[in-house]
Amino acid sequence: MAKNRKKVIIMGAAGRDFHNFNTLYRDNSDVEVVAFTATQIPDIEGRVYPAVLAGKLYPKGIPIEDEAKLLDLIKKHNVDEVIFSYSDVPYQYVMEKAAYVMSAGARFAVEGSYPTMIESKKPVVAVCAIRTGCGKSQTTRRVANVLQSLGKKVVAIRHPMPYGDLAKQACQRFASLADLDKHKCTIEEREEYEPHINRGVIVYAGVDYEMILREAEKEADIILWDGGNNDMSFYKPDLLITVVDPHRPGHELTYYPGQNNLLMADVIVINKIDSADPEDIIEVRQNIAAYNPGAVVVDAASPLTVENGDKIKGKKVLVVEDGPTLTHGGMAYGAGVVAAEKYGAAELVDPRPYTVKSITDTFKKYPDIGILLPAMGYGAKQVKDLETTINRTKCDLVIVATPIDLSRIIKIKKPWVRVGYNLQEIGTPNLEDVLTEFLDKTKKSSKQRGSRK
Repeated sequence: MAKNRKKVIIMGAAGRDFHNFNTLYRDNSDVEVVAFTATQIPDIEGRVYPAVLAGKLYPKGIPIEDEAKLLDLIKKHNVDEVIFSYSDVPYQYVMEKAAYVMSAGARFAVEGSYPTMIESKKPVVAVCAIRTGCGKSQTTRRVANVLQSLGKKVVAIRHPMPYGDLAKQACQRFASLADLDKHKCTIEEREEYEPHINRGVIVYAGVDYEMILREAEKEADIILWDGGNNDMSFYKPDLLITVVDPHRPGHELTYYPGQNNLLMADVIVINKIDSADPEDIIEVRQNIAAYNPGAVVVDAASPLTVENGDKIKGKKVLVVEDGPTLTHGGMAYGAGVVAAEKYGAAELVDPRPYTVKSITDTFKKYPDIGILLPAMGYGAKQVKDLETTINRTKCDLVIVATPIDLSRIIKIKKPWVRVGYNLQEIGTPNLEDVLTEFLDKTKKSSKQRGSRK
């Protein structure tokens, strides 16, 4: 081991940070990672990245500290370099962090893209986005359905959300709804896994994405990378599909690392065309043409389905939306608001006077959420706080616009309706065209490799 190892801190949010460590630093004897810092996700600091995952160079594991302690940690450990390793933040935010780090005497760097992409033995289709809330989940589901219809066994690997016992979460497999309970999944995890499971797609996730990939390859014809936030794929994609959002035109050029996904994309899905302003759609098209003119562009909508939508008319409604979309995704509204307007709700009820504990803290941290309720549930206590807040709120009806059946997790003591949404391509080319061509090329490439043996 090198005597003068470079001392490094990795800034993260329990996802990309661990992956960067595993792929670049775990077995690097020239580097000592003295700490991870954590942000975005509540109550994930104060843990330890365990020795069983950290490797032989870290017999005591690696502490995970609150990002608020970053400057003190740099000085305490005489840190040489800080690696920025989380996503869905504007470029101004990234460079402000860089300024703080450099003011403390350390270098500032980012990692990602090909050096951290693990190669698979099976074809990889990756779905990523330029922001949280673009419609990545329904796009991934649509891709899975098309591949299944073409006779392929699809296994989805989801971007990490390891908010519990990291050692136990190294490699997780979800094939049934009972597996969600077995692994004590948070609401955020359930929102991503449950829709796949309900469609017969096995899901893997966890912490060690080399281990996860090798397990998934044993039962897959195609690996489907289901990205999180606007992060890049952890696997080297044979086909990269990036989703953009004309409700936030220009964000495809100003958020890290979403622009990377725009630049690297083979296919770009412009979602929500049915509800976006025409001039905003034009702006997004122009940016695609300027920055990635070779990409195939697919137009799409995400039409709503509402169970018992007639119950909404004339009611004072509490709208519960997907948590990450409203928080660090920064969306001012989601499918629940669209449903409330479409079906004639009398009023959107402001939940803020009724929030408790961690839900109150969420509104303090993200004041722009406004009068919507994010379905926060990063742990049992927060799930209980969400349940209490919903049941305290004075309303006639609750509109649940999360991707899961929230009633399986909490007891809603009021009338409620559920909103769903799926991707629907408009015109051609569509995803079936794209994926059929991709499989044809993959088949020909496989035959050529076989003939050379």
